[in-house]
Amino acid sequence: MSNDALEGLSASLEDYLEVIFHLEKSNRVARAKDIADQMNVQRASVTGALKALAGKGLINYSPYSFITLTPSGRVIAEDIIHRHETLKQFFIIALQLPPEEAEANACRMEHSINPNAVDRLVSLLEFMKICPRFGTDWFTAFARYCQKGSQTSDCEACVRDCLERIIACEKDDTH
Repeated sequence: MSNDALEGLSASLEDYLEVIFHLEKSNRVARAKDIADQMNVQRASVTGALKALAGKGLINYSPYSFITLTPSGRVIAEDIIHRHETLKQFFIIALQLPPEEAEANACRMEHSINPNAVDRLVSLLEFMKICPRFGTDWFTAFARYCQKGSQTSDCEACVRDCLERIIACEKDDTH
């Protein structure tokens, strides 16, 4: 999704699209009351946002009726959710943040990260899962480093173990 497609959408309007998407997914349609409840805002605020989104052709909306995403609204909502989930997974897996903190940070950052950065985060997460140099030892050591804030005495042993694993993987690849 290009940033041009998102141009003119504030973080708040992106949040509305995200909520409408999730409500549609669970209830087939969204209602203004449900949106207000989910976002913890007044119904008048919801009405203004719905009018703005309808004016951009992103939702089907008329007062007192159900709200649904248009095809272009769905594409944008899916992109917002992809950014959100990618950031959240990065915070949980790579940075080992608690899920609640990861969720809060993803909510704030999803509105400003560009597609190239999201793609790189996805690649990094995939690489971390398949590369033998990462593994559980690396994550355990990183968590320990985050708690203590300094290098631990077992870093040299960790490097030796990592090198042995890499050599073993390379031997397996050549046979």
